Amino acid sequence: MSADTNRDADTPLTADLVEWADAIYVMERAHRTKVQARFRDAIGDRRIVCLDIPDDYAFMDPDLVRLLRAKMARHLRIA
Repeated sequence: MSADTNRDADTPLTADLVEWADAIYVMERAHRTKVQARFRDAIGDRRIVCLDIPDDYAFMDPDLVRLLRAKMARHLRIA
């Protein structure tokens, strides 16, 4: 599931989504800070993993997809 830390996003992150998640992956440290501050009670013992990818790519940018695949490979079983 994908959600955005901005409240006016098409799919904004909510406490329900945080509680549903096994782990939370964010692009930048600023996103992690925002999630921790806004959803402190809902996070519980869930891991928040920062991928250290600048959030300045266009949707489905091939370079972004390549970076996500490389960074997420150790967290997920993807080919």
